[in-house]
Amino acid sequence: MVVGSLKLWTDLVVEGFQKSLRVGKFLCLLHAIDTYVCTPVLPYGPSMLPTLNSTGDLVLVERVSTWLGKVGRGDMVLLRSSEDPRKTLIKRIVGVEGDTVTYLVDPKYSDASRTCVVPWGNVWVQGDYIYNSRDSRTFGAVSYGLVEGKLFWRQIWPLKSFGSLHGKAKEDS
Repeated sequence: MVVGSLKLWTDLVVEGFQKSLRVGKFLCLLHAIDTYVCTPVLPYGPSMLPTLNSTGDLVLVERVSTWLGKVGRGDMVLLRSSEDPRKTLIKRIVGVEGDTVTYLVDPKYSDASRTCVVPWGNVWVQGDYIYNSRDSRTFGAVSYGLVEGKLFWRQIWPLKSFGSLHGKAKEDS
């Protein structure tokens, strides 16, 4: 009786360990995919209107393009804020290194514009809704190292918004 009971406990411990190991491996795989391949993001704020809603959108961000240097003008990107590293932003790349960018300084109140050249190793980002967006017009060009990934797919619900973001220009929405 004692030997049978001991065998039962040993089998339960081994089975529990094996299942825990499988769950651990699965969680490691999820972490690796989220960190290095693709991650879901919930954008918040009006800076990307009308392309993305202020709240409620779910977008997928792929991270491989950033490593391969395949991020360029017109792409919507997830980037680490240069002002507060705990925050991430979603903006559109307007200029890459070496480009000359002309932008409105304060579009709410004047038509005054400035022109600058994007430094090497940097990108110029702006929100689609320029009247309410903190972007490169405020904090300058952003180091390419702060770009974490490129948005490529928008939410599942509502269905009218479902789909690829590839080639989505400001005027599309």
